[in-house]
Amino acid sequence: MKKFLFDLLPLILFFIAFRFYDIYVATAVAVVASVGQFLWLKVMRRVIEATHWINLVVIVVFGGATLLFQNDAFIKWKPTVLYWLFGAVLVGARVFTGRNLMQKLMGEKVSMPAAVWDKLNYSWATFFIISGLLNLYVAFSGHFTESQWVNFKVFGLMALLIAFVIAQSVWLGRHINEHDSDAS
Repeated sequence: MKKFLFDLLPLILFFIAFRFYDIYVATAVAVVASVGQFLWLKVMRRVIEATHWINLVVIVVFGGATLLFQNDAFIKWKPTVLYWLFGAVLVGARVFTGRNLMQKLMGEKVSMPAAVWDKLNYSWATFFIISGLLNLYVAFSGHFTESQWVNFKVFGLMALLIAFVIAQSVWLGRHINEHDSDAS
């Protein structure tokens, strides 16, 4: 739980800063928090995961462009780019290197047939692509205010992620039980 909250710190600070100031102050706070978070991991000699690197680069590039050009479109693209990168990495690793990153991530805890691992990998990639599209819709369709987009970014995307994790857990539970009963 501590790691989860630590990973969410820049997002939480972004939300708080937006509530008291504006999108530009919130963006600056998120960039500084992300850089600080990364430096803290380095100083404390903690493991810096690939997701930390990707998140840092995306927030610095898109947050920096938002601040430099005083254009909030860049920060609104950030969640989409981040999600699409995650989706592309999952698919790209499987297609181009034959590696299933979901299996690599969870394989020590769960035993399943390769076909099930592939379905899990592609379902996560699909989730990331759809979430990115939803972010673009909320950010740029004209049907939502900037404040509504911030709420969607902070709470809506998180709720979607939690719902997806729960659905995946139920789905995995069925496949693990089937695999276990087939093995016996």
